[in-house]
Amino acid sequence: SVMPQSEISSATAPALLRLALYQPDIPQNAGTIIRMAACFAIPVSIIGPAGFPVSDRAFRRAGMDYLDAATIHRHDSWADFDFWRKKAGARLILATTRASMPHTGFAFRPGDILLMGRETLGVPDEVHAAADARIRIPMRPTLRSLNLAVSAAILAAEALRQLDAFPKET
Repeated sequence: SVMPQSEISSATAPALLRLALYQPDIPQNAGTIIRMAACFAIPVSIIGPAGFPVSDRAFRRAGMDYLDAATIHRHDSWADFDFWRKKAGARLILATTRASMPHTGFAFRPGDILLMGRETLGVPDEVHAAADARIRIPMRPTLRSLNLAVSAAILAAEALRQLDAFPKET
C-alpha cells in the first residue's frame, strides 16, 4: 500500500515548525523522522524524488503506525517545494555541516521550515543558496556527521523548546 498523502494548503495550514526532507535516500531515516514528527505534531514535507518508493516496507516499518498520525506533504521537486514555501511566506532554515551558526545560537521563529539534506549528498548549491539561514549542530571536529534522524530530532527539539511548542500533556 502507498503512504497516505495529506493535503495541506499553504494558506490554511499554519505550523509553528515544519520539517522538510530533501530527496531522502534512506527509508529507515525518513520513517524515524516522520515518527518523531508525529509525536511532536510537526508536519513533514518530503521533497522528491526520494531515493526509495514511499511504499517501501523499510520506510513503513520505521514509521510503523505513526504514519497515520503524521501530517505529510509530498512535493515532486525542489521547484515545487520552493514555490509552495515562498507562497506560504515561510523562512527556510537549512541544517548543514557547512554552516558556522550553531543551532543553539539561532533564534527560531513561528512558521520556520527546517530543511534536512540527503544523507549521501546534502543539498545542491542552488538549495543551499535559497535558504534564509544555515545552522549546524556543534560536534567534535574530528568526526564527520550525525545520523540524519538524530540530527533532525536534536534540531526539532531545540526549535520546539525555543517556541514553547512541545505538545502539552493532558
